Amino acid sequence: MNVFDFAMKMELDGKAYYEKLARQSNLAGLQTIFTRLATDEQKHYEIFQALRTNGRAPAMDESTALADARNVFAELLKDAGAVAASKDDLAAYRHAMKLEADSFRLYEDTATKEPRADVRNLLLKIAEEEHKHFTILENIYHFVNAPNQYLAWGEFSNLGEFRQFGRDVDG
Repeated sequence: MNVFDFAMKMELDGKAYYEKLARQSNLAGLQTIFTRLATDEQKHYEIFQALRTNGRAPAMDESTALADARNVFAELLKDAGAVAASKDDLAAYRHAMKLEADSFRLYEDTATKEPRADVRNLLLKIAEEEHKHFTILENIYHFVNAPNQYLAWGEFSNLGEFRQFGRDVDG
């Protein structure tokens, strides 16, 4: 399997995974983000397909997924119930982050070995988009996981006060 076939498979797998996350989400905003990510993965698939078919690097439109996600997050922050509705999906978000990290590393590595400047630049541009996808997913993960982290921090934040006065927490 050559690198383009492998990349095409990765992109289709990513698209299917984002479509699944969109279907499973109870929040319209997250559905929008995952649908947008699936669209980007389809675009990447078509680019690799064109590269494999005719050997030319096609033009690639800039993704608006990151800007779209910012707008969605602004709306989600207004909805207090948004976090609770998505808490069960943390493992899925971590898995998606891993897929994106693997993708952008593969494309960056492949770009360093690519002799043609046009293909190398295209690979780096796709790697950059995959990195943006990672950032979006990381933000979703932190947004959804924030209450867990805040609770843990809140429970133990006063321990330092006890120690600063020279007393042990148990005594």
